[in-house]
Amino acid sequence: MAMVAISHPALALEPIIVQPDRAALDLTRVVERFSSDTDRVQVTTAPGADGIVRRIEVRAHRPGPVNWAVFALTNQSDEQIDRLIVAPHYRLAGSGLIWPDLGSQRVADVTASQGFRPDREEANDTDLFLVTLDPGATVTFVAELASPNLPLLHLWDPDAYKDSVNDLTLYKGIILGIAGLLAMILTIVFVVKGSAMFPAAGALAWAVLAFLAIDFGFWHKIFGLGPGEDHVYRAGAEAALAGTLIVFLLAYLNLNRWHARFTHISGVWLAGLVALVGIALVDAPVAAGIARISLLLVAVLGFGVVVWLALHHFDRAVMLIPTWLLLVIWSAAAGLTVSGVLVNDLVAPALIGGLVLIVLLIALTVMQYAFAGAGLAHGLGTVDLERRALAITGSGDIVWDWDVSADKIHVGQEFEHLLGLKKGDLHGPAAGWLDVLHPSDRDRFRMALDMIVTERRGRVSEQFRFRAQDGHFVWMLLRIRPVIAPHGEVTRCVGTLIDMTETRAAEERLLVNAVQDSLTGLPNRQLFLDRVGSALGFAAQDERLRPSVIVIDLDQFRTLNEQVGITVGDTLILTLVRRMTRNLKNLDVLARLGGDRFGILLMSEAEGARITAFAEGLRKTLSSPVAFSGREIVMTGSIGLAMAYPMAEIEPEDLLKDAEVAMFQAKRAGGDRIEIYRPGMRTARTDRSMMESELRRALEREELRVLYQPIVRLEDRTIVGFEAVLRWEHLRYRSRPRAEFLAIAEETGLMVDFSLFAMDRASRQLGQWQRRVPVDPPLFVTVALPATQFERQDLIQDMKTVLSRAIVVRGSLKLELTESAVLQNPERAAYMLERLRELGVGLALDNFGTGHASLAYLQRFAFDAVKMDRSFLRQQSKTHRTAVLRSMIALGRELGLDVIAEGAETDSDAVELYQMGCQYAEGAAFGDPMTVEAVEKLLGIEPDRSSPISSARRAVMGALRTNSPA
Repeated sequence: MAMVAISHPALALEPIIVQPDRAALDLTRVVERFSSDTDRVQVTTAPGADGIVRRIEVRAHRPGPVNWAVFALTNQSDEQIDRLIVAPHYRLAGSGLIWPDLGSQRVADVTASQGFRPDREEANDTDLFLVTLDPGATVTFVAELASPNLPLLHLWDPDAYKDSVNDLTLYKGIILGIAGLLAMILTIVFVVKGSAMFPAAGALAWAVLAFLAIDFGFWHKIFGLGPGEDHVYRAGAEAALAGTLIVFLLAYLNLNRWHARFTHISGVWLAGLVALVGIALVDAPVAAGIARISLLLVAVLGFGVVVWLALHHFDRAVMLIPTWLLLVIWSAAAGLTVSGVLVNDLVAPALIGGLVLIVLLIALTVMQYAFAGAGLAHGLGTVDLERRALAITGSGDIVWDWDVSADKIHVGQEFEHLLGLKKGDLHGPAAGWLDVLHPSDRDRFRMALDMIVTERRGRVSEQFRFRAQDGHFVWMLLRIRPVIAPHGEVTRCVGTLIDMTETRAAEERLLVNAVQDSLTGLPNRQLFLDRVGSALGFAAQDERLRPSVIVIDLDQFRTLNEQVGITVGDTLILTLVRRMTRNLKNLDVLARLGGDRFGILLMSEAEGARITAFAEGLRKTLSSPVAFSGREIVMTGSIGLAMAYPMAEIEPEDLLKDAEVAMFQAKRAGGDRIEIYRPGMRTARTDRSMMESELRRALEREELRVLYQPIVRLEDRTIVGFEAVLRWEHLRYRSRPRAEFLAIAEETGLMVDFSLFAMDRASRQLGQWQRRVPVDPPLFVTVALPATQFERQDLIQDMKTVLSRAIVVRGSLKLELTESAVLQNPERAAYMLERLRELGVGLALDNFGTGHASLAYLQRFAFDAVKMDRSFLRQQSKTHRTAVLRSMIALGRELGLDVIAEGAETDSDAVELYQMGCQYAEGAAFGDPMTVEAVEKLLGIEPDRSSPISSARRAVMGALRTNSPA
């Protein structure tokens, strides 16, 4: 038995430090390689932590000679490290141009000096071994090589290697999908169009797809190939790639028709590439080397042919230059890669992507000819030509002919006569026609001619305006199509010119009459509604805009029209229109709605007082006397006004109808007056402008009151707290829903003042109740905190001021915040909530469960309680309601939060909530919002008695007590 010992371990026995935070290490150049004549070898290990150098003997799995690789790894950290030894079977970089390395198994086995072999991981195209390095350990590894070549050896972190493989697999899948899609599209185009260039391009796409399938390892999975068994397929795919490029070049450039020498050379070359398939069966590396050289030659020589044909004005060659230049660059990069100059890990994926890009560009170049027009038919007989000429003459159309090669247009003399030009003035280059075209039509004319010449297909059917000698413009319809020569170029464009002046004039008249009044030229009702709709759309995006609609109906105009006649009546209408127009600004619109009725869209004024002042000025304008035929005629008008309020959704038709309803009210009142649309006129809609004005003075008039709704502990039905509810005590609007005036307060910025008022009153009242009803735990009050106030910078100072005016138990004054308020800026919200909590303010999350992120933020924000929305108790499905309520209650209690259910309308609701584990509830079952006096009566507070505290304590413990649900 022969013993082989390593006598100079300068490289292999200098241990490589493995760092836990490093994803990969390249071991290719640091391992020491050697061979042995037998199947056994002795290796000197690297010094361990104790400095001892050992000697181990390794036995190969097959008889000698055997190739070996030795390296040592050191773990200097205090944690165990797992790493993968990775050796890919095939690598394009450095594979070689002649007799290339087409891949095989690289590492047969790995032996570690620590006494046990690393585990081999399953992989189709890579040798993977999992090694474990203990803290402070130095391990020497002896790898038995399955082939003399070891192109790449890496040490990977398992997770990083998995991510890298997944990313590369995704990239390969995308590239393979694009290549397959291109192959299918080009095949389908070949079925639709039988030109030879399409099957040639399709064959190239299928060859690229086969090459990708082999390179990506899909071929192994389809045919069950092992390492090194795909050499024949890889060599055949590279030969097919070179061969299909030659076939495409022949078919696309029509070399077989006009250039016989190219055809002969290409035929011999193709025969040689086909023969490479037989050579691959005997010696795949030789066949692959020849295929790679052929691919490089095809790219370089093909580029020379393309450039030569382009210089001879062959259009297809010109279109192919960018794509083939990219192919030359790709071939050069591929040559540098296989020769080992470019060895970066990203080179091979980039080359694969570049190859698919080239096929995509070829497909796009080919597709532009897929549905190209074949031009006009040739070879028409004399009789057919005579019939066509007679048909054009009889139709009155003007012949138009453009000789593209000579750039000369010929047109019938009828057109020159129509424009007042001399005969032959328009015979010349196409650019000369720009002088007689309307300036707005010149670009369209130029683009139409360029398009039909460039695309070599299609038709032009466009209307242009031509200027006559007297300055007026004539509308002409130009209808032309290209004439394609046998070499594929457009030589002429022929067609006709048709006079469309009278037709266009009729269309314009119809269009104007459809949207304008024929007498005054004002917009009609339909156009006016369109303008109103646009104004409402702008107002929805800009709160500063406040569109208003004014409807004016002339009083007794029909009687006056009968007395003075229709002609005088029309004159009066025109006079009044001129007067009203002088009152308008640029943004305002005046329209004639029909007969003696007019409409005004007022956009220049937004304040109610200014809008009514404008209407009053309009009324005075109408009532000014009109002098006519030596006498004065006095006209009056009934005016109705409707305003679109901010954030109110209304249709244009409804706004106009509101104004008309107000106008009819003014007419019923005697005319010559202004009426503003009110709910009582047609609907119960609230006059928001008047309501807003009253609401602004609500604090000054002391019309706001704070009511308190009881919150009950379900276990013993004892009152534990109250929710402060703000009410507006107004003689007119007290019957309106509370949400309505709160919405107006939110829009007008009054909500902050209202909220501070509610918190101040509630905190003072809570302090009095806590002193007079000393129960344990103490009573609490919840007050809603609007989102606008929560966003204010001085919120903390406001709360300090509120708390300084009242003495309440810490945490008993609770602020209710909605989820949307805290999610606007979560970082700021968390900070503000923590500051409020430090002040001694309790926090409750209102409408719990109605948002999409409440559960995720419960732990992040410092809430004391959650209030479940009343909608969960009102759901139709009892099974669904029970499941949702039970899960929400359980979640709140597990997080240590008080759960308060809103909307307990009946005693059965309370029993159901208690059985689910809910702690507190509020709703009609326990009382509606009530005044302070009612609350004190409910709690049993009697100020006149000598010992109110004991009486109040008994009242609190017994209020609303019924039989326990338990």
